[in-house]
Amino acid sequence: MATGYSKSPVELLNSSHQSKVLKAAIFSRFVLLILSILWRTLLAPYDTSAPLNPTCLRNPSPPIPSPLLPSLGSAIENGVVWDSVYFVRIAQCGYEYEQFYAFLPLLPACIFVFSQTVLAPLVPIIGYRAVLALSGYVVCNVAFIFTAIYFYRLSVIILKDPNAALQASVLFCFNPASIFYSSIYSESLYALFSVGGCYYLVSHANNIAVLWLALSGFARSNGVLNAGYFGFQAMHQAYDAFYLKKRAFLALWILISGALRCICIFVPFITFQAYGYHNMCLGRSSDEMRPWCKARIPLLYNYIQSHYWGVGFLRYFKFKQLPNFLLASPILSLAVCSIIYYVKSRPEIVRSLGFQASVEEKSSMAVIFSSQKPQRSNDIQFSEKYSSRKQENHNLKSRKKISQGEDLAEGRTVHGSLEKLGYTSAFVLPFILQVGFMAATAFFVMHVQVATRFLSASPSLYWFASLIMTSHKKWGYMIWVYCFAYILLGSLLFSNFYPFT
Repeated sequence: MATGYSKSPVELLNSSHQSKVLKAAIFSRFVLLILSILWRTLLAPYDTSAPLNPTCLRNPSPPIPSPLLPSLGSAIENGVVWDSVYFVRIAQCGYEYEQFYAFLPLLPACIFVFSQTVLAPLVPIIGYRAVLALSGYVVCNVAFIFTAIYFYRLSVIILKDPNAALQASVLFCFNPASIFYSSIYSESLYALFSVGGCYYLVSHANNIAVLWLALSGFARSNGVLNAGYFGFQAMHQAYDAFYLKKRAFLALWILISGALRCICIFVPFITFQAYGYHNMCLGRSSDEMRPWCKARIPLLYNYIQSHYWGVGFLRYFKFKQLPNFLLASPILSLAVCSIIYYVKSRPEIVRSLGFQASVEEKSSMAVIFSSQKPQRSNDIQFSEKYSSRKQENHNLKSRKKISQGEDLAEGRTVHGSLEKLGYTSAFVLPFILQVGFMAATAFFVMHVQVATRFLSASPSLYWFASLIMTSHKKWGYMIWVYCFAYILLGSLLFSNFYPFT
């Protein structure tokens, strides 16, 4: 009998499941659109400043004739709330003020390009700012739909279970931060390039993965954390080359290549910081310079977050912020539980950073996290042949023990069938490490309520939730209630300019 180990990612992919994920992603976007329009119609917004649009400070555009459908344009512009105001303004006028540099340029650039090309004919009809806003909505919602497809494909490869991948992907389509994926926010683009980059990484397309993960750092600052995936890959490949294959030069080359890939992922964010330094610091006298310009390492982003938004270690630990901690408690609890469950299930994997994985997992990790496709690498072919012999022996032992009626407890097989491991497989470890770091950052450093959308693109949360929904129906029901409650609450508050997360 064939096992999940012998199946390729292409064989595991299910076209009907992908179709269901696509339908769920599209349906969820329509639900958010309808809810936003409904709440906007029924309730008056808390802040009515969204339509305000003063002239650009630099290179003001010439007067534009009144649009043919001003009411439609106004309705679209009224949906530009919270951070959406910054993204649309940057797309229209560039980085005018210091605090604008807190918003990375990928989304404004996409909005600008889209408004100047595909939707440019709509400018005389609804007005230029409305076209910018509409471009933002289109970009973010389309990006989310593609993200859902990549999420399913990545989940199939990691979990080796199409059904669990489908359940996790549908849950992602209705995640508690859904309103931000339908609004002009950077979450959709970040999730697309982050999840898509991970998919290409485990699909042996390292060059594409580097590009996509680097672009995630152009969407959100936490995109730089995605360099950790290449660090994990290089670490295991170097270990395999040095200790198992006794090829020191190959191990050194792998470490150098991994370091260069990590640097490439950092480049977009660093480049943007240099761009801000050039605009805000160069050509000014010492008295005119902002404080961060004189720092030994002039990081504009850190200064803005601290100075304008009060972000810092334990700075949000105040009694008046208790409601915000309660608002973030479900997603943080889910993150903590997912980490604890993984650590308790595979303590040897966590302690050894994956080096004490089973033979099957090590062999599969060598293939999944390799920089080349297996059939193109003699080393990997040798590893596969060797591991296949091991696999046959383990399968024979497993069949004997199963025939004797021994139970495969807690989702593990004898020496581990990768299909059964699922969420507790060694492949999930880098995702666990990342979500752990992000959850700690959200709790101790950031405005804690932002945790809901900050963690919403972390695949391991949905993989764990899928496991819980399968094994504990009551908790699975609570997870769905949590998601739908936050969708309703988020669309109500956010669309009317009330604080949400």
